Amino acid sequence: MTISTDSHQADKCSLPSVAPLKAILFDIDGTLCDSDPLHYFAFREMLQEVGFNDGVPISEEFFIENISGKHNEDICHILFPDWDLKKSLKFMDDKEAMFRRLASEQLKPVSGLNKLCKWIKDRGLKRAAVTNAPRPNAELMISILGLSDFFETLVVGSECERAKPFPDPYLEALKALKASPNHSFVFEDSVSGIKAGVAAGMPVVGLTTRNPEELLSKAWATFLIKDFEDPKLWSALSDLEREVIGADITA
Repeated sequence: MTISTDSHQADKCSLPSVAPLKAILFDIDGTLCDSDPLHYFAFREMLQEVGFNDGVPISEEFFIENISGKHNEDICHILFPDWDLKKSLKFMDDKEAMFRRLASEQLKPVSGLNKLCKWIKDRGLKRAAVTNAPRPNAELMISILGLSDFFETLVVGSECERAKPFPDPYLEALKALKASPNHSFVFEDSVSGIKAGVAAGMPVVGLTTRNPEELLSKAWATFLIKDFEDPKLWSALSDLEREVIGADITA
C-alpha cells in the first residue's frame, strides 16, 4: 500500500480509539460493490448522446474528479451549469435507470464482503448503510448483494439536510443506531465520503476500489485497504478485540 507522507497517517493500521467497537457504517457504491465502472459507462454513453464535451467521451480521470461519490444535484451543477435544473435532474434520473439495468446483470460484491458481514453479525455489532446514491439504487444494490436483512438502517444523502461530504448522513445513521462515534468506524471509497465520516467524528477505513490512494489519504482516511480480504483490516480488527479483552482483564 502506498500511503501519503502526511503526518496524520499512522505508522500502524489500527483503530484503537474506538474500542470497544459497537457499530460499523458502510458506504455502498465502490465500498460494498465495485459499481463505479457501471456508473462510468452510463455517464459516458449518455453524455455522448447529449453532445457533452463536443461528443468526446469522458475519461475515467474526469469521472473520478467530477462525479464519483458526489450527490446527483451537485453533479448537475458541475456537468450542466447552463442547463435548467429540472432538465439536468431528468438526465440524472435517466442515467440512474440505465445504471440499475446494468447493476441487475453485472453487480458483484467487493472481495471479502460476506466474510466481514459474518464477523460483524457474530459479534452483534450495529450496522448501517450510508450513501449519496438515490434510494432506488441503494435498495437495489443492497438487495442484489443479499444484505437487505443485514443493515439495520439505510441513510440516503438526499433525504438529509446536507449530503456527503457533509457529516449529516453519518450523524443521522449514528442517531438511528443509537451509537456513539467514539465506538464506531466507517468504510468508504471516495474523497467526499471519507470527509463526511471524519467530520462526523469517526475513523474511516478507505477502500482503494477505484479512487487514487493519494486522494483518499489526503482526505484523512485512517488507513487504506484493497478489499475486505486485506490482512491490514483483519489485523486491525484483531487488535480491537485484544483491546477489549485486555481492558476486561485489568478492570
